[in-house]
Amino acid sequence: MSETLLELRDLKKYFPVTKGIIFQKPVGWVKAVDGVSYAIGAGETLGLVGESGCGKTTTSKLILMLEKPTGGTIVFRGQDIQALQGDGLKTYRRNVQAVFQDPFSSLNPRIRVGDIIAEPLVVNDAPPKAEVKARVRELLHLVGLNPSAEYLFPHEFSGGQRQRIAIARALSLNPSLIVLDEPVSALDVSIRAQIMNLLQDLQQQFGLSYLLIAHDLAAVLHLSTNIAVMYLGKLVEFGTSDDLRYKPLHPYTQALFSAALPSHPDEQREELILSGEVPSPLNPPSGCRFHPRCPFAKSVCSEVEPVLKTAAGGHQVACHLY
Repeated sequence: MSETLLELRDLKKYFPVTKGIIFQKPVGWVKAVDGVSYAIGAGETLGLVGESGCGKTTTSKLILMLEKPTGGTIVFRGQDIQALQGDGLKTYRRNVQAVFQDPFSSLNPRIRVGDIIAEPLVVNDAPPKAEVKARVRELLHLVGLNPSAEYLFPHEFSGGQRQRIAIARALSLNPSLIVLDEPVSALDVSIRAQIMNLLQDLQQQFGLSYLLIAHDLAAVLHLSTNIAVMYLGKLVEFGTSDDLRYKPLHPYTQALFSAALPSHPDEQREELILSGEVPSPLNPPSGCRFHPRCPFAKSVCSEVEPVLKTAAGGHQVACHLY
């Protein structure tokens, strides 16, 4: 087990639902993230999966300090990030960078590529111009682009090339952790493998850690060391990539993986079909939040909320079946 880089401890984020135009009164809370705990090791990739609205992106915003938690703590290298100030906060922001889903909107169309990549360097360190130029060219080479690309604008590149530019920008400050929010979902299938292989190569070269948020389970299985499965703000299963590929325990995880494309055309799978829609996070079901859609639900499932426990397979699952 590698050294823990980032740890979430009972992390919560609730959004108020208000009524009224002028005097707004809270009438309820959307529990986007509700008591989530897991760790990311140095040099590892944690895949975070689940249906839309399960709390994946909110979790990433909390880690990037774009949102403040309602409760719980995020610990980076032994320090609570909410307590960081001054140089400590600046160091954290340098160490945690992000690559977003859509390379068409995450890059400023009016700025040349060289300036886009250089911006974090200039803002944080203000090094000499010659040093900035050399670093930009080095980063372009690292992500497989011609150094002359620095003079061009984002619209002159394909989607895959733009995502390479976004990765180069994220690397500019030598981060320890990169949050990858759906990094390949907006790209053509033929380009996805190239970007995933680039991310793997960079991880091996620099010892990077990744938090990978994705709907594409094939990408998650390919890149991840460990996988966390979320449903309606809760963590329902956590284990190694191989554990979840070959022995998913939670019925929700089993349904997710049975619906994914097989890694080989001859692979036989038993498909598990879920009925109904994801309930509203404003008014989640009692007990296990998954029980209204679960084909194996028992009476206890609607009454008692399951806690995350280590199962026989060695990984963690929150389910009354185990």
